[in-house]
Amino acid sequence: MKKIYLLAVCAGFLATGCNKSLLDTVPHDRYTEETFWTTPEAAGAALTGCYSVLRNDGVFGGKNTSGGSATALWEETLSPNAYNQTNTMSFNAIATGQQMSSTGGIVTARYADCYSGIGRCNTFLKKVDEVPGMDAAQVKRMKAEATFLRALYYFTLQNYYGGVPLILDPPDRDAQQDLPRNTREEVITQVLADLDAAAAALPLKYSGTDLGRATKGAAMALKARVLLYEASPLLNIANNSQKWVAAAAAAKAVMDEAGTGYGLFDNYRALFLQPNENNKEVIFDVQYIFPNQGSSFDLICTQYNTNAPLLGLAQAYYTNKGLPISDPASGYDAAHPYLNRDPRLYATFTYPGDVYKGDTIKASRFAITGYGMKKFGIYDSIKPPKDKSDLKDGQSDINFIVLRYADILLMYAEAQNEAVGPDATVYDALDKIRDRAKMPRIPAGLLKDDMRKEIRHERRIELAGEGMYYNDIRRWKTAEKELNADVLTYSGKFIEKRSFDPNRDYWWPIPLGEKDLNPALEQNKGY
Repeated sequence: MKKIYLLAVCAGFLATGCNKSLLDTVPHDRYTEETFWTTPEAAGAALTGCYSVLRNDGVFGGKNTSGGSATALWEETLSPNAYNQTNTMSFNAIATGQQMSSTGGIVTARYADCYSGIGRCNTFLKKVDEVPGMDAAQVKRMKAEATFLRALYYFTLQNYYGGVPLILDPPDRDAQQDLPRNTREEVITQVLADLDAAAAALPLKYSGTDLGRATKGAAMALKARVLLYEASPLLNIANNSQKWVAAAAAAKAVMDEAGTGYGLFDNYRALFLQPNENNKEVIFDVQYIFPNQGSSFDLICTQYNTNAPLLGLAQAYYTNKGLPISDPASGYDAAHPYLNRDPRLYATFTYPGDVYKGDTIKASRFAITGYGMKKFGIYDSIKPPKDKSDLKDGQSDINFIVLRYADILLMYAEAQNEAVGPDATVYDALDKIRDRAKMPRIPAGLLKDDMRKEIRHERRIELAGEGMYYNDIRRWKTAEKELNADVLTYSGKFIEKRSFDPNRDYWWPIPLGEKDLNPALEQNKGY
């Protein structure tokens, strides 16, 4: 997929001489709806267009339309883990509870870009059967890919905005411009149906230039995430235990699916480096390649520092004894706060006194909080070669991992613990992650509530920097506590105070521009 980006250049040949072709008014220098769907190559380009939206600023970023596009990394700054000083794409407005329907930035872009992806997928699903010369098996697989992507876009929409208009046909302004919002439950029903249909038709693996396409495992893994969110307190108000059972079963199905080859990559830091892309832990990722479609991940991490880690995240890492730093038995030394900590801290971000790009760094190197994010960047302790020493906007091409096997293990552990308690399978899933991190295993004999705390801690640490924690604290309904807090530098210096209104801020507003275009869209509470 890295090499199959849509670079369609249409060259029309104009007829000369006095003949009837001069009366032909069909344009030859561009595609129309009638002339595009005529070859297998065109169908392939259209499907690539469905994937391409993943790199739009409103989804994961990378098309460099926002002056250093790294949406996937800025997502972390909505959480207590990181800070976006410049309010890029209005991420800090949301983190401080100041978002409104007129905020713009990510609030507007996410809504518009997800619908752009949905429109492309719907058009592909409608038109691909008309393309001559297509192999039936190939068409079936390609339709399954588009169905998976539609599910991903709709899941993203409902996750932030709640119910949205559910559109399953190609874009049609007259028919769709005044559609009201469907319920969130109706959208999720369609998402799950799409994922089941996709899983039934997608292959387990690809090779060569097809690496990066959606697989059966990707559809199953996204289903597990959907069901986990559905089972969580934000949405499962009555705490229906059967929703936890369903989520655990969906995650277990991924773990048990024969032939996927999924497992934990041996080295946590190397998991996120370019030489190891598409490794056995990766289930689905967004593909980047420079110079065709790069991202700005390195620029953001090493220079702009607009995803700066915060003191609270650093303090959340246990010591290498498997104990929180507040525990007197942990061995934590406040005079040397980064000594003998969970190795994932060193793999995820830099800190004052760390060696980075060949130099021992001072707090002024990452002046915003004193910390700099490493994950999804190429830079670490070794001095980089000259041609890689200062990557700029759009020059990074590390893939962004959307779904990985460690998350599946964590999903299973969480759902199984809520469904039946901390049985042996919960410990086994967590121990695999701890073993890879070279950390002590989870203590035996925990009750459900204590195990829940350990699982939530493990998610925060294992997935730090991956844009997951904001949605975790939303679905756990703990955001009202964790986001009503001070933003602090490495030394405890106050930057600003965040605010979160539990009566409003668990959902984003419907963008004002969308309301202006379609007054039938009911606004979310409090906006």
